This record gives sequence, structure tokens and C-alpha cells, in this order.
Amino acid sequence: MKAMLYDAFEKAPQILTLPDPEPTADGVVIKVGATGLCRSDWHGWMGHDPDIRLPHVPGHELAGDVVATGRGVMHFKVGDRVTVPFVSGCGHCAECHSGNQQVCPSQFQPGFTHWGSFAEYVAIAYADTNLVHLPEEIDDATAASLGCRFATSFRAIADQARTGPGEWVAVHGCGGVGLSAIMIATALGANVVGIDLSEEKLEFARQCGAVATINASAVADVVEAVCEITKGGAHVSIDALGHPTTCFNSIKNLRRRGRHVQVGLMLGDHATPQIPMAQVIGHELEIYGSHGMQAWRYDAMLAMIGSGRMAPQKLISQRISLREAVPALMEMDRATMPGISVITRF
Repeated sequence: MKAMLYDAFEKAPQILTLPDPEPTADGVVIKVGATGLCRSDWHGWMGHDPDIRLPHVPGHELAGDVVATGRGVMHFKVGDRVTVPFVSGCGHCAECHSGNQQVCPSQFQPGFTHWGSFAEYVAIAYADTNLVHLPEEIDDATAASLGCRFATSFRAIADQARTGPGEWVAVHGCGGVGLSAIMIATALGANVVGIDLSEEKLEFARQCGAVATINASAVADVVEAVCEITKGGAHVSIDALGHPTTCFNSIKNLRRRGRHVQVGLMLGDHATPQIPMAQVIGHELEIYGSHGMQAWRYDAMLAMIGSGRMAPQKLISQRISLREAVPALMEMDRATMPGISVITRF
């Protein structure tokens, strides 16, 4: 198979021909139809993820067709169109039995714990627990864009933050995660404030449903700006970037008994951000993480997409080839293009 591989962190990946994968007894092999390019892939390439062992094939947002199954797979067959959460559970532990596969201690993560989907084929373990059947009306590129950013944002907005109609939601960072959060919160009837440094991204945020936007480089104090727009602070606030400044601001701009959800990864030098703990205590704030979403919750998300309440395909800004993804991956920390890039040509 053709695949992107790197054998050292921060070294340019290569496009090589590698052996096709074989399914495990409980797994499948998927012919990749599309796979998203995500900031998490950049973190992995930089060496920020301790689970990655070199040499490595990245890629964790994918959709495609099952082409081989292990002998123990019961619910999926060759020819099924599927996607998979980027955090997949083992199906046997207490967390998986409670329905919380996204925090399984033995989790499988394509593109991190195992070789991923920047390839023509990818092997996925624990198939019966983790695969999701795709409806015909959702194409591979749209399905791939759901795998990490959109699904994680859906869990963050709908499940962790319990966002309700009429509430104010502040979204710090209007990249793929942030734009997804804006679209989802809007679909749930919330009023969204988008915050970013880029006017182009803020314009995209308005197109996704934000009722107000803040250019963080053009105001004296982001927290004050949010509190003024929302008349007292956000009910829900999301750090969709993963930076000490956006994390702090996201918590600080909450109203009393507000809910902060950390979606952007805090790795490397950013792993221990400062937070306004006195406010957390005094205002009884709630702080959550959102780490992927369980396969069984995809039905609710797919139903909202099918009904037209959400249109994640609008977030796809470019469809690129596997070779074009090499410089795109390496430059991701400097990328200014709004939306999501999806690899659709191998």
C-alpha cells in the first residue's frame, strides 16, 4: 500500500510503499476513502505524544470500506462503509461496559498507538465495539471530517457541557474544532461568540452560526469583551485551541456556575496551564475534558446531520492528495486557512 511514514520526529515524512495490513481476530482492514488532517497529527509528528513508536504512519480521522475481517468480528462484513472514533475502546473493561469507551485504559488510537489512516489501508482493532455504519447520504470526506474534531466537539457541547437553547457559548479558537463547536451549539439553539486572531476565520465562524465574534488581537481584554456581549459571562465556554491563554480566558469568561470544556490538546510546554482557581471555587464553575466520542453516540450526531440541522461538509476547505498532505502536516502550526483539510486522493 501507499502510505505516509516518518522515522524521526520533526523530520519530513515520506510517501512509501509498505506491506498491506492484516486484520486481528477482533478487527478489520479498511480501504481508506478519505482521511482528515488534524492538529493532533501535527502534535504526534512533533513528538508530543508518548504513545507513538517510530517509524510511524499518522492519521486518525477516516472513512472507507471494510475489505477484510477477523474471525471474531460479528457485526461488520466486507463491503460495509464505516467510520471509527479516533479513541476506540477494548470492549472488555469496566469503562467500556459502562459505555465510556472514550476513556478506556486499553484504548486503541489509529495514528497514535498504532499505524493510522494516511495510507491506502488501515487496520482497526475491536471492530464490533468501535466501528460505525455510515448512511449512504454521508460521503467519505464528510464522514472523515467527523472522526476527531466534529465528534469531540459534539460530545463537548451536547454531553459534557449540556448546552441548552438560549445559552451563551464562547468558543476560543476557530479552527476545525472551534468551527465544529460553533455549528453544533447553534444547532442546539445556543448563542455563540467566536474568538480568534484571524478575521478570515471569524468570518467563517459567522457563516457557521456565531452571532458575535471577537478578534483577540484587536481588543484590550478578551474576557471583558465576552462578558460585555453575553451580559455577565458565558454559560458554556470551550477552549478549542489548546493554549494556556485560551484555556485561562475560557474559564475566566464564565458566568457563575458556568461550564468550561477543554477540547484543544495541552501538550509539551502547555501541559500545565494556569487557571483562575479562586473563581472556580467562588463561582462554582465546572471544568470538563472532552476526549473523543463513543461509537454508540454517533447515531444522534448522524441523525442531526441527516436532518440538515448540521452541515459538517461546509467545514471542508480543501481536498488534497496524500503527497500534498506532507507539507500541510509540517506547516500545520502556522496554517491560516479556515476549515478542515481532507485527504481524498492516494
